[in-house]
Amino acid sequence: MIEKEKIRRVITNRQRRSLPPEEKRRAAVLVPLYQEGGGFQILLIKRTEHLKVHQGQIAFPGGTWHAGDANSIATALREAHEEMGIRPEDVEVLGELDDTSTATSNFLITPVVGVIPSSYPFQIDTGEIAGFLSLPLESLRDSQAFTEEIWDRDGRSVRVFVRREGPHIIWGATARILLHFGEILFPATAGHRSGPDTM
Repeated sequence: MIEKEKIRRVITNRQRRSLPPEEKRRAAVLVPLYQEGGGFQILLIKRTEHLKVHQGQIAFPGGTWHAGDANSIATALREAHEEMGIRPEDVEVLGELDDTSTATSNFLITPVVGVIPSSYPFQIDTGEIAGFLSLPLESLRDSQAFTEEIWDRDGRSVRVFVRREGPHIIWGATARILLHFGEILFPATAGHRSGPDTM
């Protein structure tokens, strides 16, 4: 099992890639970790089908930066509280991963990794969240679980990273964040395929 302090060191003792905002909307997501069965799990959400953007997708809790947010960490914690009822004081922030961007929805996303207590009493915004999906952190050792596909999006061909978990398809920015997280945590087994951002 990879220890919490090692995760923190790996994230903070590296040069984080920050992308220029240009014309994109700044956003942040929380990558929630919790302990179960002797190891860490990564918690993801399934978004509801009626949202304006990213409807029905597997994602991390998060959203757009607001003027009152001091930084990306504040954005991620505020959004996680609004969507899932996770109180900011209950999150032990371990650090920020590399920025990633989306082409279709025009977001610049900063992922914030944080540990939450196990068996957390979530208060779900059912207008945004339809369900949960958990992945063992150790499963990110297998970079080959991510495949690269060419999809047709709005009449153009785009390169997409995809990971299939049973009936669920994790793709786009969420898949890239998971792939990048695995590459920095488990460099000996990673194929370093996260590459440029396309969706």
